[in-house]
Amino acid sequence: MFEAFARLLVYQWLNLDPASHLGSAVHFFVMDTTKIFFLLFIIIYIMGLLRALLSPEKVRAYVRGKPKWLARTLAITLGAITPFCSCSSVPLFIGFVEAGIPLGVTFSFLIASPMINEVAVVILVGILGWKLAALYVAAGLTVAYIGGIIMEQFKPERWVEDYVWKIHMGESQAVAVDTSLSGRHRYAMNEIKEIIGRIWKWVLAGVALGAAFHGYVPEAWVVEHLGGKGNWFAVPGAVLLGVPLYSNATGVIPIAEAMLGKGVAVGTTLALMMSIAALSLPEMLILRKVLRWPVLAIYASVLAVAFMLVGWGFNFIT
Repeated sequence: MFEAFARLLVYQWLNLDPASHLGSAVHFFVMDTTKIFFLLFIIIYIMGLLRALLSPEKVRAYVRGKPKWLARTLAITLGAITPFCSCSSVPLFIGFVEAGIPLGVTFSFLIASPMINEVAVVILVGILGWKLAALYVAAGLTVAYIGGIIMEQFKPERWVEDYVWKIHMGESQAVAVDTSLSGRHRYAMNEIKEIIGRIWKWVLAGVALGAAFHGYVPEAWVVEHLGGKGNWFAVPGAVLLGVPLYSNATGVIPIAEAMLGKGVAVGTTLALMMSIAALSLPEMLILRKVLRWPVLAIYASVLAVAFMLVGWGFNFIT
């Protein structure tokens, strides 16, 4: 359906040459844009119907008081199934600290939340297949769990901004939620409006970058510099490339699709996806609101090493 629409629009209505760089890039852009936004609307609506009773306050209350291993598992799971980006993760971080939840657990949430969510997983399956989606999710969950444990060893509490410890948020007042079908429908539509409104520009930017890569970067150059698993330097290069970029797990999928289509190794592609989603400079600046630079440097280093190990590992086994 999406392929047919893209061909009709690009090659017949716009009369672009399928063999040209521009025709290939525009076709990629149209097909991926329509496919991703269609899936976004459907999945966000369905999850909105189910998520009407879930709020950051309930997430915090649910994790509080659990054994550390269970709290970490819950935090990672909640980070993966909730649509909190780095912006909304910061106030939740403050809430976790105020509630007495260990910072190691909170860092596990901060890693999992921007990297993995159900919308990105469904789009990954739809565009790149379930195997790569499963690899990405498994790697993300592992990095989040182990990364939180490693961060805990550095005693990061000493680098949390003083005002965070002084915040007295108190318990949120219970808010009546309309759990009827019409109420959940309104909530789901609001979720679509809010989430799409927050990420649409990053999705378009990701698709545009992926389209440019797909249409204009010679395949021979890609295979020579990024394609083979023997190119060990390609993985750290991909991690570094992701730092100045900013997107979420959804927006980076078209870039990954274009890279894989050009022959880039799976591990290198995964490393770039993770770096853009969880290690970007804009996210670090947001987290600076509550964390001092020493712990941010440790946090970024732990993630960078983890992403490189994931990339090298998957390049080796594939």
